[in-house]
Amino acid sequence: IIPTILFVIFSRFSIRRETRYMLLGNALLSDLIYLLFYTLSAALNAAYVHLPKEACVLLLFLLAVAYCGGLFTAAAIVLDTYIAILFPLRYIAILPPSRTKKIIVLLWMCSGAFPGIFFLVLSSTHSFVPYVLETCPVPVILILTLNGTDAVKLCFWLSTTVIFLCLSLIFCCYAILYFKTKQSGIWESICSRASVTFLMHNTVLFFYFFPLLALFVESFLCINVVMRLQTGIWVSLTVCNVLMILPKVLFPFLYGLRYREISASLKSIVRRKHLHLVS
Repeated sequence: IIPTILFVIFSRFSIRRETRYMLLGNALLSDLIYLLFYTLSAALNAAYVHLPKEACVLLLFLLAVAYCGGLFTAAAIVLDTYIAILFPLRYIAILPPSRTKKIIVLLWMCSGAFPGIFFLVLSSTHSFVPYVLETCPVPVILILTLNGTDAVKLCFWLSTTVIFLCLSLIFCCYAILYFKTKQSGIWESICSRASVTFLMHNTVLFFYFFPLLALFVESFLCINVVMRLQTGIWVSLTVCNVLMILPKVLFPFLYGLRYREISASLKSIVRRKHLHLVS
């Protein structure tokens, strides 16, 4: 469904010139890149294909960039909703399409900067394990990183702090939106569009940030030698193969298909194909 929604966004000029659809397309593109590279990594690992160390590091770096891109874009979608609701008359002036493109470029630069610094620290401290990098299993590398040197742990804690600061900012925006619009009557029905949209945003963001919270708890337990290495690997497997994939599965259905323009375009494509087959 992700390539289909991307095709609709990029093929319709009236859709791709709007800020919300540009951010949606960027988030879906990040998720698609992540899913493709993670599937490639899992397939190579299952087939016992030995990769050069440089290729494995590059694959891990691209996975980190794609995941950060989706995470930051999800946060940008929340801020876009915040501005659209609280400043409706100035929304076009604040976020025109030209500025949105610059914001997307900035998001990709930030997505590359955070993993880049982390990987530079790993390479400079020689924390990569050569025999693990040959098969390039992401969960095993993750648990070994959490048990790495003090410099690696410091980078992990700093990254976690930045991510949780972003999470706090997002929830503050939601709280302000709720109290600002509480008297307008849009929250009276639990099935109203505002209530469903609010629940949808929180559900997706929860599944985006919950894997990071699980890794945070795991790293804390590993540092204090409460968790064994085998248990840590099982936790990392669950986080990488389930928790990190789940929001990318829910995102196109909860966000993409909810927009009327995108769902109408998809229905028109299906009907057009159906009529062509009948004729």
